[in-house]
Amino acid sequence: MDISAQDPPTTHAITVLEGVNRINAALDLATAECRTEVLTVQPGGGRSEDRLSEALERGMSVVDRGVSIRTLYQHTVRHSPGTLAYAERMADTHVEIRTLEELIERLIIFDRTVAFIPAQDDRQVALELRHPGLVEYLVKVFEQLWTRAAPLMEEVKYDPTPQGVSGVQRSIAQLLVEGHVDDSIARRLGMNVRTCRAHVAKLSAALGSSSRAQLGYLIARSGILESDS
Repeated sequence: MDISAQDPPTTHAITVLEGVNRINAALDLATAECRTEVLTVQPGGGRSEDRLSEALERGMSVVDRGVSIRTLYQHTVRHSPGTLAYAERMADTHVEIRTLEELIERLIIFDRTVAFIPAQDDRQVALELRHPGLVEYLVKVFEQLWTRAAPLMEEVKYDPTPQGVSGVQRSIAQLLVEGHVDDSIARRLGMNVRTCRAHVAKLSAALGSSSRAQLGYLIARSGILESDS
């Protein structure tokens, strides 16, 4: 029995891209073919000058064609002069940038038809996704994050706690009670380890903790994680 007519058409639903050169070539091709919209999630803190220059060149090439760009960064880029300068250069009716405290891994979606995600922590391997179901799922994830995010040029407001704990320190407190170590917390919040440890020290001082073990207990007892942010 011939069932070939019943088989769905084959597509390259998932393509593994190995090496920075191949990844960049695929991104350049998708950028050149893009006609309507780019959605990007860029976790981490401020970018290096090289990465910002590359992003600016790629971004301007699509904006000049009338393509819209929406980008999500983490709140820590608000303290990065280079990233703020990049945002100013990209300022356009077609470009919107928002920030969140914590993000998922890097994600780029072109025209809601092709998406790119990293496949390794060192970003030497990426996945090019073209299955409509996969891409639509990632678009929905992006839209949920976008709804919760704050425009880059607007102040991020937190309800103060009686202990004087800031919003970022509250996020660190949540990760501490979940058992994360400094390296993990810094990576998830897009800051360096030294900055993370400085916030932990301030949190300890605010709650009157004399040790890391006691800090977790005091966080739980203080009720700061029950406060709305």
